[in-house]
Amino acid sequence: MIDSSDPASRSAALMDDSRPRSPDIHWVRTPEQSLLFIVNGSRVFKVGDDLISSLTEAEDEHPARLAEALGDLGLLAPAFIDDTPLRNPPLHALSLAIAQKCNLACTYCYAAQGDFGGPAKNMSLETALGSVDLLLGKAVPSNSRLNLAFLGGEPLANRDVLRRATEYAAQLARARGLSLGFSITTNGTLLTEEDGAFFEHHGFAVTVSLDGLHQDHDKQRPFKHGGGTYDRILERVQPLLALQKRMQVSVRATITPGNVRLRDTLDHFLGLGFHSVGFSPMLLSPSGASEMQSSDLVTMLEAMVECGIEFERNVVLGRRYAFNNMANAMHEIHRGSHRPYPCGAGAGYLGVSAEGALAACHRFVGDAEGAMGSLNEGIDRARQDRWLAERHVQRQSPCGQCWARYLCSGGCHHEVLARGRTACDYIRGWLHYCLGAYARLSEVRPDYFVDEV
Repeated sequence: MIDSSDPASRSAALMDDSRPRSPDIHWVRTPEQSLLFIVNGSRVFKVGDDLISSLTEAEDEHPARLAEALGDLGLLAPAFIDDTPLRNPPLHALSLAIAQKCNLACTYCYAAQGDFGGPAKNMSLETALGSVDLLLGKAVPSNSRLNLAFLGGEPLANRDVLRRATEYAAQLARARGLSLGFSITTNGTLLTEEDGAFFEHHGFAVTVSLDGLHQDHDKQRPFKHGGGTYDRILERVQPLLALQKRMQVSVRATITPGNVRLRDTLDHFLGLGFHSVGFSPMLLSPSGASEMQSSDLVTMLEAMVECGIEFERNVVLGRRYAFNNMANAMHEIHRGSHRPYPCGAGAGYLGVSAEGALAACHRFVGDAEGAMGSLNEGIDRARQDRWLAERHVQRQSPCGQCWARYLCSGGCHHEVLARGRTACDYIRGWLHYCLGAYARLSEVRPDYFVDEV
């Protein structure tokens, strides 16, 4: 395990040690061992300090010498990723902005408090069913799983259309032999026991937006008419927590400078019975309010590593500790993830506005930057091709010189296009820690990566 006695210096050291030294390799020294991370293919090797020293000398001498040294070690391989953009990707996921309205007044909301900067509106049943037809219409049975997501605004403000679209999609998927999953992101204030039974029946992944402990949450996510929402959400979500078997009810917390008590938040929500808890820094808000600055991200990294250390401790003891960020990182490193795009946005995943416009993802609804056609006219393939060419990580700067580029993949398109890459040090610092944690856990609990990931 790593030393946790001085979180502030640990966080600064992680950011410093994770700065790019080579676009091809990265190394991690821990008290237990030294690791070599090969960027091509995201491969991790346990090595001796003498090898890292020789590779460092080779890199300092000339990039060609580094490649020669890697070749001598048998670590060179054909490139897993080149700069050829993806073309004509099959559609595998849609998110429906089924209600472009909300009863909350979260000042940082990317959707401008739920209505995406326009008049409040509900998606019609016709548009919702047309979205299902777009997702399932040309799909063929395969090992891949399709997903239909409901977002907003607050999607439960249009409950009837949500349920009817779900039932139609489930029936169509069964008839065609397709594997289809459902998900919803909700503020939780409108949940009912009947919703819980419906989500359990259809195996929904339910994500509830809860921004921390009682006071922290209420400051960030009040009702539009005033007053906190925490008590209402906890009251409404309890029946779902009791029901969940096929359904999974998780927490997503948006982290701002005002709610960085991550370990307390994580333990609190796991103790209440949520399936998992994940944290996401607020990097872009319409007004700039609550955005994380560099010093805030240092503090957040300290808190994330504190949660990570507790995750490590629980895994070693054979206990489930569902810190979503950490579990996902372990999964990605173990499988050697290497991606030219950070997500499926603008490719296999699209968002649908209440009026049927297609967008690169749910965050680009109403934003011309991510326009991708419409239900009536279909996917704009020329626009999609331009998007996939422009957003490829090999064509991003300064990503091409960063060792983390195939794990980070350039960052969220929406945040980067609007604000730039403001969190690179934080992301690299977190991944640097996770590489060390992966090596430690794979040494003492190799079965975890078989049973849990």
